[in-house]
Amino acid sequence: MTATIAKLVMRRFLVAIPTLLFVSILLFVVLRILPVDPAAMSVPPNATLAEIERMREQMGLHLPIPQQYLIWLGDLLRGDFGTSTHFRTGVAGLVATTLPATIELAVMGMILGGGLGLCGGLLIFYFRDTRTEAALDVGTIAVLSLPDFLWALFLMLVFGVVWQILPFTGRLSPDLDRPVVTGFLLLDTLITGQPKTFVNALYHMILPAMALGISAAPPIIRVLRSSLLDTYQEDFIHQARLRGLSERRILLRHGLKNAILPTLSLMGVQFGFLFGGTLLVEIIFSYPGMGNLMVDAIRNTDLPIIQTVGLTYCVMVLLVSITVDSLYLILNPKLRAR
Repeated sequence: MTATIAKLVMRRFLVAIPTLLFVSILLFVVLRILPVDPAAMSVPPNATLAEIERMREQMGLHLPIPQQYLIWLGDLLRGDFGTSTHFRTGVAGLVATTLPATIELAVMGMILGGGLGLCGGLLIFYFRDTRTEAALDVGTIAVLSLPDFLWALFLMLVFGVVWQILPFTGRLSPDLDRPVVTGFLLLDTLITGQPKTFVNALYHMILPAMALGISAAPPIIRVLRSSLLDTYQEDFIHQARLRGLSERRILLRHGLKNAILPTLSLMGVQFGFLFGGTLLVEIIFSYPGMGNLMVDAIRNTDLPIIQTVGLTYCVMVLLVSITVDSLYLILNPKLRAR
């Protein structure tokens, strides 16, 4: 079984390579045909045309776009992600500093969204064919209609401004020292034995993670309920009733076990969207992740950062997709038999 799963996972990785290559080409070409001049943005405002032209040659912008792409791809494969034209430092270091914050926020948001989605789906199904189900269904649609950045603003206003019970800016209070081990703040505080800093970092993460999680929960709720409705038409559910099992036990021990696979697949897709959706939420909460780095790069036409961050988002989504597919294979023996 392990060899079969490994073979199928390797196949997913091989399929991901051309996808990543296509995204890199698309990203590179689109950035090169935009009506902006990165060379002019990289020199002082009083620079002469000759100085701008020299900068264009240093950045390789005078070459044909296919040649520029091949040079960039070759550097990328050697681990050279370029130098930021605005920050004047290596792009790899900037992304490595901000990526853990975004991953941490996205994972926390997905945990909250997945928990809300699973509990909500089970709750609506449990009250099926009742007025409670109709009320919960209307509430789910209402939540689904609001994007994550509106939830971010609402949560900030209520819990940060009106009630003032949770912080809503930054990743950590300024009076606390941030430990740096892995880049993942919650993990680093546990490694270095700083429970006070851990709690403070967790408090700072609650509101942005809730904004992401609430917006991710409704599709999970609806798919889980639909899967449970289909599962309850199967013979083994009727047989469980004939054995005298309670409805709650049938739902949790038999129904959920067989209905979770489509929901799990959706959660993988949701995590991909959620990871990309952190950009606006990070800006709203001044969260120092890749979203804020991308906005700074766009504002300053910093092509090396834009290219690397865009490609990083693609890599993360592909990794999540492969992980979910692998888990799906482990939980569903029928797919391994193909």
